[in-house]
Amino acid sequence: MTAQWTTHGVDLHPDAVHKRFRADAHGEPEREWRALTLLDRYAPGLAPRPLGRAGGAVTMSRLPGTVLRGAVLTGRHLDALARAVRRLHGAVPAGEAARLPGRRWDVRESADAIRSRAGAVRAPGTGRALAAGLRWLDGAQDALAAGGAAAAPVLGQADGNLANFLWDGADVRLVDFEDSGRSDRPYELAEMVEHVSAWVDTDLDAGAFLSRFPLSPAEQRRLLECRRLFALLWLVFLSGDPATTARNPPGTPARQAVRLLALLDAPSPSPSPAQ
Repeated sequence: MTAQWTTHGVDLHPDAVHKRFRADAHGEPEREWRALTLLDRYAPGLAPRPLGRAGGAVTMSRLPGTVLRGAVLTGRHLDALARAVRRLHGAVPAGEAARLPGRRWDVRESADAIRSRAGAVRAPGTGRALAAGLRWLDGAQDALAAGGAAAAPVLGQADGNLANFLWDGADVRLVDFEDSGRSDRPYELAEMVEHVSAWVDTDLDAGAFLSRFPLSPAEQRRLLECRRLFALLWLVFLSGDPATTARNPPGTPARQAVRLLALLDAPSPSPSPAQ
């Protein structure tokens, strides 16, 4: 999520992309290769085709299109983006998805990062949100982890950066799967709409985008809790990580604090009468 976690270099060729991972990468080439192979089998065309793997490098086909990050997102963009994400989450059969290694930045890894980095948060306008977020996390973490274990498993991309979604004028395709693994739909959607790329230099209408997914009341409640987690995670990244701070406009941490407080104050969707 920040420069210190950059795990690869990329060589672009006319019809192929050669992705070179660092020697100290922790399973990223395997995750990338596994996801591309699964999607080539179950959802061909949605992601690059896997062409070869040697050591710490993965070669894949090069996809057409321009990144959605920085674009003005219209209803057509949101329709195509939602179609692509629905296809991703429905591609791998549940039984097979359940056997995948868990994705990076799951509840535990995210919570550990939040707590370990909270002491470095010094940005103006962030103190109240950070304190409220940490109190919330102490009471919510166990339920968040249990909810993920109980949810229907999907292959999660585990990187909601809009730079990883390519628009070709009609459809959206996905790249970058080095953190991918077993996840659930609310967790993945939460990461997308709370990723800094969705609002700092792109205006992704989270409500309009999420309305394109038929979520059950239970999924909607989990979605809100997962959004709170990712908003808190981004607060500590944007406030306490020098590389992330340097790449974003002044005042970004304070804006993120406002976003987090709004999510913490949002009412949880009510259970349906049948639940």
